[in-house]
Amino acid sequence: MGIIAWIVLGLIAGAIAKYIMPGRDPGGIIVTIILGIVGAVVGGFISAAIFGRGVESLDIMSIIIAIIGAVIVLAIYHMVTSRRATGPRV
Repeated sequence: MGIIAWIVLGLIAGAIAKYIMPGRDPGGIIVTIILGIVGAVVGGFISAAIFGRGVESLDIMSIIIAIIGAVIVLAIYHMVTSRRATGPRV
């Protein structure tokens, strides 16, 4: 898959993941796109490891895999930024 396809898939996955997991995110749309692209890659690796099928083209299964990956990455991002914003617990 080409770089433009990864960006488009990341945009779709990031927007849907943001809709599934709403909240305040610093960085806006750019961070959402980057997290979507990273999520597509993470989802592809997880899917390839478990099912033997990764993100290969812009079909519905690849979009679902990318969305799941983007939700995972967004959840991790929320955990990291929320801990950093509140500071260490003593």
